[in-house]
Amino acid sequence: MSWAVVFGLLAALLLLLLLLTRRRTRRPGEPPLDLGSIPWLGYALEFGKDAASFLTRMKEKHGDIFTVLVGGRYVTVLLDPHSYDSVVWEPRTRLDFHAYAVFLMERIFDVQLPHYNPSDEKSKMKPTLLHRELQALTEAMYTNLRTILPGDTVEAGSGWHETGLFDFSYSCLLRAGYLTLYGVEAPPWTQESQAQDRVHSADVFHTFRQLDLLLPKLARGSLSVGDKDQACRVKGRLWKLLSPARLATRAHRSKWLESYLQHLEEVGVSEEMQARALVLQLWATQGNMGPAAFWLLLFLLKNPEALAAVREELEPVLSRAEQPISQMTTLPQKVLDSTPILDSVLSESLRLTAAPFITREVAADLALPMADGREFTLRRGDRLLLFPFLSPQKDPEIYTDPEVFKYNRFLNPDGSEKRDFYKNGKRLKNYIMPWGAGHNQCLGRAYAVSSIKQFVFLALARFDLELTSPDMEIPEFDLSRYGFGLMQPERDVPIRYRLRP
Repeated sequence: MSWAVVFGLLAALLLLLLLLTRRRTRRPGEPPLDLGSIPWLGYALEFGKDAASFLTRMKEKHGDIFTVLVGGRYVTVLLDPHSYDSVVWEPRTRLDFHAYAVFLMERIFDVQLPHYNPSDEKSKMKPTLLHRELQALTEAMYTNLRTILPGDTVEAGSGWHETGLFDFSYSCLLRAGYLTLYGVEAPPWTQESQAQDRVHSADVFHTFRQLDLLLPKLARGSLSVGDKDQACRVKGRLWKLLSPARLATRAHRSKWLESYLQHLEEVGVSEEMQARALVLQLWATQGNMGPAAFWLLLFLLKNPEALAAVREELEPVLSRAEQPISQMTTLPQKVLDSTPILDSVLSESLRLTAAPFITREVAADLALPMADGREFTLRRGDRLLLFPFLSPQKDPEIYTDPEVFKYNRFLNPDGSEKRDFYKNGKRLKNYIMPWGAGHNQCLGRAYAVSSIKQFVFLALARFDLELTSPDMEIPEFDLSRYGFGLMQPERDVPIRYRLRP
């Protein structure tokens, strides 16, 4: 084939893409439409490179609602937090949050479930993450954190140890969370069985972490040949580690796991597919707690006033306890509920670093009412996206100096939790949204918060922690992680730590 023919075909293809792209025009009543300059792709490259910067620029250009072309899809972005409720509580028949979840579930984790219905699944799993079962999970998590956190250090010997704060936080929380939900070595509970749990959970974490690093590329379908080979190896290893047959030998499995496996069996899922679903659930339940704890500890270590305030709050709480924290087999809920300063630090950390996309597929032409009285028409087949990271969480009208960490931002002068935040003179219902909202709000948020707080309790009470370079800057985000929940740093932060006597 001659070069002239090749160039002719490419030109024809480009013209076709241009015609397909330009065929869409803005109709009366629709949001501002911006197709970008590249046929079909539109703004896909800019969106994928740095979603926050791109959407900030689009907001400055078009306002708080607009439609952009991204890789052949028309995405309407809504950035008015007063109007979020009109989206997150809309019925699935109009704004569907299942379709995109199924797409990512299949593309990233190779999971295909017959007659999959996230709403039914959530309703069946809800009792295992709340009320009495939540207390059981909280107690088991504390036991397993004590196995992992001091245990690793004792095995490594006395004195100072060096590691990365991100690896330290992520590893401890995911490993303890895995043991809490998926079970521990069979009884009796001995130093030997605890050592086996540490080794096994470390294997799970390091394998999981390899997959976690590939998630953005998996979601965008941009894996290289080498990446594809690695993803296949890592997934295969995780499917073996989390196979139902292997998990059947473990003790103290959570009610959550028992209920989920029963649900999968009831809908006719094979054991091979159950293992894949369990890997998906490991990421869904544990993938954001470690990064959240990393940012929280980093902000504390970088802000001596905040760290002193948290330590001052913890000391009387722990002094009123019946035992030293090193001997506690459980951390009472009343202790976890008595830390408004730590709660404020956690909320501020999440405000600065939680960046999930809240996504809906427009299932039918509909009118979207805005809080200010405007109304916009959305087209069937488009995608609707909310990005709370920009608004409300980084909105300077809502938060003074929104890029600055302020440990007491979520405290009233009397020390109670602050919930009154305003935009355009109107009180906000949604002023921070790390757990999603509406129909698909995270069921495990209470378990996640208690786990993060228990980890911080243990880390601050049992260890001396220091930044290796106290003057280092807070690391930038890994920009590929926008949309996946908690942001991760582009590099780890070196620390020193030692176990207190």
